[in-house]
This record gives sequence, C-alpha cells and structure tokens, in this order.
Amino acid sequence: MPKAQGPLSGIRIVELVGIGPGPFACMLLADLGADVIRVDRAQNVGGGDPESPPADLLARGRRSIGVDLKTPAGVETVLRLVAEADVLIEGFRPGVMERLGLGPEVCAARNPRLVYGRMTGWGQEGPLANAAGHDINYISLTGALHAIGRRGEAPVPPLNLVGDFGGGTMYLVMGVLAALVERQTSGKGQVVDAAMTDGAASLMTIFYGIKAIGFWKDERGVNMLDSGAHFYDVYETKDGRHVSIGSIEPQFYALLLQHTGLAGEDLPAQFDRDRWPELKEKMAAIFRSKTRDEWCAIMEGSDVCFAPVLSMTEAPRHPHNVARGTFTEVKGVVQPAPAPRFSRTPGAIQGPPAHPGQHTDAALADWGFSAGEIAKLRAAKAIA
Repeated sequence: MPKAQGPLSGIRIVELVGIGPGPFACMLLADLGADVIRVDRAQNVGGGDPESPPADLLARGRRSIGVDLKTPAGVETVLRLVAEADVLIEGFRPGVMERLGLGPEVCAARNPRLVYGRMTGWGQEGPLANAAGHDINYISLTGALHAIGRRGEAPVPPLNLVGDFGGGTMYLVMGVLAALVERQTSGKGQVVDAAMTDGAASLMTIFYGIKAIGFWKDERGVNMLDSGAHFYDVYETKDGRHVSIGSIEPQFYALLLQHTGLAGEDLPAQFDRDRWPELKEKMAAIFRSKTRDEWCAIMEGSDVCFAPVLSMTEAPRHPHNVARGTFTEVKGVVQPAPAPRFSRTPGAIQGPPAHPGQHTDAALADWGFSAGEIAKLRAAKAIA
C-alpha cells in the first residue's frame, strides 16, 4: 500500500468498528495520514462493488477486514494487529472488550506502547456507565441541551454535533494525539477514556464561567448567545430564507445599524436586556423587507458579522467554500474535505468508504500476515 499523505503518516491504528463518533475519529485520523485498519464483523461481510462505495462517509480513507471476534483465532488476529499498532480505538459499552479478550491489559501485554482509545457515552464507570444512550441524552446531563432553544420553547437538539462529535470524537482524537506525544518521552502507551458527557460538559466551560458571575441566566432564549439578543440571531428574509447576524462588538453593531437603516434612530443601549425583545421585533421586520440575496449584497464581506444560512445543497457552492476547497467530491459524492490544514504535510482523503471485509487479505498481508496464515484463518472462518 502506498504511504499515506498527512502529518500522521506512519502511525498505525486498529479500529474496532462501532457507530458515530468512533468511526468519525478514525476518519479524521485517516484524513491526517494514519494507516487505519477497520475490523468489521465477519457476519457483515457480503461483497460489494469497489467501484460503488457505500454511503457511509465516516468510513472513508481506510481499509476493512472482516473478523469473527467470537472465535479464538479471530481474537488472536486482532492481537497480532495490536502488536504492530500505535493506537487501538473501540466504542463498545464498558466491559465488552474485556469479555472479548481484547481489554487494555491484554493488549498492553502484547504492545506496551499501545495507546488504547475508548469511546463511550457515559464513561467507563459511574451509575449510568452500562445504560444505553444517545447524543441527546448525554448533552441533557451536562446542561448543554437545556441551554439551547428559544425563550418559552422546549430545548432544541443541535443535531448530534455537541455530544457525539464535539464532546466525543474531538476529545477522543485530542486524547489519542496527546498520548502519542507523551509516549515519545515515556515510551509507554496508556488508556484514553473519552466519554461524551465529559466532553460535552467541557465544551460548556465558558457558560458555567459566565453563569458564575451573573452574566448568563439559567433560562433559554434570554442570553446574548442563545437568541436572546437582537444582534446575535437568525432572521427570516422576504423569500422565506434566513440570514445570521453576530454583531456583538460595538463597532460591528454600529455597522449593523448602518446597514439596516437604524443608525440615526433613538434606540436603547445595545446591552439593555430589558429592551432586547422590542429591538428584536424591529430587526425582524427589517430583515423581512428584503430577500436573502439582497441582504447578501448589502452585508456579506462586511464587518457586520453576517452570513446567509445555507442548506447542505447550497453550502458547497458558496464562493468562499469553493475558493477554500472546503468541500470536495469523491466517487460522485460531495463531502467535507480534510481539516485542519498543514503547510508541509497536508492531509488527504485516502480513499472512499470500504465495503466490510473488502481488503481482508491485502491489509493483513501489509500488517505482517503470510499467505499461509491468511488461508488458515479463512479455513477456520476467523476472517471473511
């Protein structure tokens, strides 16, 4: 296999396939050049045309092998991979990997330098550790969901960005990379316990801070950043579309008043919270007087802190995203390009998503298995 492109080129990762934030973490690491081998369940292997990749973009950029972890030979196959790996990432409930015979202690015995990344919703211990859950539940427990929504309305789930991908994926990736850096000094691996509740709570740090000094009220839709302020909100336009305004700083707010025609009026002070509702009504009426494109012509590119609210169909076509190459296309599928960017070792999408087990023989061979060993594993139905 050609050497992957990116700053993590040369790092080998074993991924025990799960759902959501774990695969996204491995996608990001693969985009940065890591050689990630996905261990799919043998029973999910069913062929598939390599020219017609599956739609799961979170599986992009890495090869897949099919392994039956209910067989001793299948477990031993993964342990052979672990011996050659820098990182293992798993996203099962607490105790599952231990019951499979692939827990941290067993893996560390094979490879003391292994960084063992664990992704869960509630964490490895605690009263809820073994309960089922999803993003909406994890962010509920941290105060995040309670804070998101408009005044007098129910909380609004922010897709699954805050718990799964913000509190989960990003903290797992940060933890894995930090452990790899520390290993350069100690020569030892360690376990990274990434819980979505922990990460989502961490993301809320600034709000707990400003709540402590009385700047943030524990009520939806009355604060500066939660749609309470007239200068930080989304407004409907004449054509039923929307624009976003974030004119917090005084100089940006002055431009907002100028471009909306309010600069000469006798208005309350910007941060007079008691007057925000009436100012919001006034602002809403003004934005409804023009189409989204008309407002773009007036405000886009200025220091108002303005952007049109684009759909996922529109976003890849916006001139700024086009100029930056923020989105790309692989096998006919438009998708976000790798991020962040590097001056010397840019990341790259290493390939489209793989069908489960698509690369079993080739990937195992690259990781040190002989043709005879692969044939024996297949005969024993440990791999597919």
